[in-house]
Amino acid sequence: MTSATDPSTALTPFPDHTQLPESNSTFVRNWQEHAQSILLTDSITPVLKQLHPDGQYCIGQDLGIYWRLTDPPEKGAEAPDWFYVGNVPPLLDGKMRRSYVYWREHIAPLIVLEFVSEDGNGERDKTPWTGKLWIYEQVIRPAFYGIYEVKRASVEVYRFAGGQYQPLPANERGHYPINPLGVELGIWRGEYQNMDLPWLRWWDLQGNLLLTGEERANRLAEQLRALGVEPDA
Repeated sequence: MTSATDPSTALTPFPDHTQLPESNSTFVRNWQEHAQSILLTDSITPVLKQLHPDGQYCIGQDLGIYWRLTDPPEKGAEAPDWFYVGNVPPLLDGKMRRSYVYWREHIAPLIVLEFVSEDGNGERDKTPWTGKLWIYEQVIRPAFYGIYEVKRASVEVYRFAGGQYQPLPANERGHYPINPLGVELGIWRGEYQNMDLPWLRWWDLQGNLLLTGEERANRLAEQLRALGVEPDA
């Protein structure tokens, strides 16, 4: 958490994830955002299960990360479109997470992804205390921060180093290596959930696309048919 002086931090006692608002009553502004989050989660789940055989990790999709206590409480949260935190329990005190309370858990997400809804200025805003990029860079400090723009079919990725975010260069495939996860992040053009778009997707470090459960099932069915075996309905 930040050590800067701010009057909102004087409020006590600190609430937990069951007492803090889980939404700020705004609508999702891009039609594909929900599908995009599911695509990322579905395809990387086998990797995370290998990394965490004990199941100690969580993924947030439009879930608030509370980093300071304010009035109203929602002003003290940032809600990334997608993020992953390792080595934390998927449930908290036996309850489904309603938010990720940074002052209680202390472990920063490894990666935070934002899906641009407008011009991307909000995702790059460094205004102290309110700017999204300032909050991520100065307080929450995920190791990787990605900004995905479906309209431009692009993603830019930053790595936290030397107290600030530095642009992460793409590799020869145009992907961004997220080495702690053993994956790459990039743009894939194709159809998912009846939408043909430039989707944000994962690959392994050899450049193989990480498939969703449905894609894996379809590939297996094709392989069986090639062997003359009709897959079960």
